[in-house]
Amino acid sequence: MRSPTFYDKAYFDKWYRQKKYRVKSAVDIARQLRFIVGAAEYLLEQPVRRVLDVGCGEGNWLPPLRHLLPRVRYWGVDASEYAVRRWGKRRNIQLGTFGSLGGLQLPDEVDLVLCCGVLMYVAPEELPGGLQAIRARARGVCYFEVFTSEDDATGDFNRSEMRPARWWRRQFKNAGFVACGMHLYLPSELADRAATLERGSL
Repeated sequence: MRSPTFYDKAYFDKWYRQKKYRVKSAVDIARQLRFIVGAAEYLLEQPVRRVLDVGCGEGNWLPPLRHLLPRVRYWGVDASEYAVRRWGKRRNIQLGTFGSLGGLQLPDEVDLVLCCGVLMYVAPEELPGGLQAIRARARGVCYFEVFTSEDDATGDFNRSEMRPARWWRRQFKNAGFVACGMHLYLPSELADRAATLERGSL
């Protein structure tokens, strides 16, 4: 797994801003957020008010999120010292790794957890503690965008390190999450928010 110092300004310039390399444009992010927020509010039957963004990078999901939810309260966490130094105060981002989430000053309850394109980079030994820390705070929907060795995904990850879907399903199940499809998960105590056929996999 990479050192946090790997995620410097040059990294974000390349993967966030250069058309040749970036995975998502601003239009893509806005579209994805509309889906996530809509699905979360549909399942919760109430507005999303408190959002935790884990592995948020520069917090570039916050502006379109505020466009959708002007009154949203947002907390971001990222391991990049550059991103936190550059954007931390303006976008409420604090320094931390996935494995250190349990020791950070974060809200006790959030309606929506965003964890987009992050988990493939997390060391296996960090996953259980980080997922449990998220589960302890999640009072709503979690969006865990993960690609497996079975997916034709592109990015700056090493395909030889990607894990099969069955491995990921076991991690989420062991942490107490129920899959709802399209990268959406609910804590098991909220599973009945989704209909039976919306839960689990075929």
